[in-house]
Amino acid sequence: MRGGRAVIVAARRTPVGRIGGMLRDLPVEHLAAPVIRAVLADAGLDGAEVEEVILGNAVGPGGNVARLSALQAGLPVAVPGVTVDRQCGSGLEAINQAARLIESGAVDVVLAGGVESTSTAPWRVEKPDSLYRSPRFYGRARFAPDAVGDPDMGVAAENVAEAWGIGRGRQDAYALESHRKAVAAQAAGRFTREIVPLTLPDGRIAAQDECPRADTSAGKLARLRPVFREGGTVTAGNACPVNDGAAVVALVSEERFRRMGRPAGLLVADSAAAGVEPRLLGTGPIPAVRRLLARNPGLALGDVDLVEFNEAFAAQVLACLDTLGIARERVCVGGGALALGHPYGASGAILVTRLFSELLFPPAGTAPRRGLATLGIGGGLGLATLLEVLT
Repeated sequence: MRGGRAVIVAARRTPVGRIGGMLRDLPVEHLAAPVIRAVLADAGLDGAEVEEVILGNAVGPGGNVARLSALQAGLPVAVPGVTVDRQCGSGLEAINQAARLIESGAVDVVLAGGVESTSTAPWRVEKPDSLYRSPRFYGRARFAPDAVGDPDMGVAAENVAEAWGIGRGRQDAYALESHRKAVAAQAAGRFTREIVPLTLPDGRIAAQDECPRADTSAGKLARLRPVFREGGTVTAGNACPVNDGAAVVALVSEERFRRMGRPAGLLVADSAAAGVEPRLLGTGPIPAVRRLLARNPGLALGDVDLVEFNEAFAAQVLACLDTLGIARERVCVGGGALALGHPYGASGAILVTRLFSELLFPPAGTAPRRGLATLGIGGGLGLATLLEVLT
């Protein structure tokens, strides 16, 4: 009898590269395929045992990136693949969908995650309405109708900062803290277990995240000018960079997990999605987390040991933490997207990969049991996923 709870038994990611940086010549399938192979090896699974591959992708080449990546990784042609697009939440959505498929009894073994190569993403060109007009390049897809409002991400971050009264000083301080945590985690080797080194076309090996900066300081951040609004508070220093990267996890049913004899796994306990005003899109985690808690009576945020929050902008992270009452010391303990980067379609899966590392392989003297992955999404959406250590 199939069905039951879904358990993550392996989780890996690439190093995260800056747009136009070290990973600039690797298309999406060459980012995802090595991670797929690494996850299968970690889990002790044969590719033929995989019943579905689900990958998120937001700005990539189109087509079925999951199928392309699965074949590039050498999985048998019989293994199907499907690509999902929930923009910044695509990687987490893929994992949530995989867990639901397992819970339904439809499948027993799934690979899920996300991938993004902003460096190789195609240009977007609007078709002219006449042969005698020129095509128009544009930067992104529409997330909401004009009547509702569809601000760019940075403008929405300014809206959130203004609505929640979050000043420049708090945003810069949070960004600096993210870099310091990421640099410390790198130095301590906290990312080594989860990163799959990539061989670049010139033979060099990329094995470390490109964006954390040890030389960042409060003074340097304070000198940066606002980017999105005259007299605003959002700068390149308290906003995430644009990035390339991939992350994949292997999920199995709890029955399969028990038969595998593994000492521990990460149970996907529950997940929830919710929407907010698109002009305040970064606050989507607020209703998503509240809905998740409402679905699990007796669970409080105080029961969650670690929170991985996608740090697209310091303003929106602080607004959500303030509103939900989440203590900052539990959030992104190895730094977040402000330091590590934000490869859109992969970011949600990177949150889960980080929680897999921090919950199953914690620093000596700690024993966290529960983790929360959450992020805000273009168009005014939020996702939240609860994970628990299972032994």
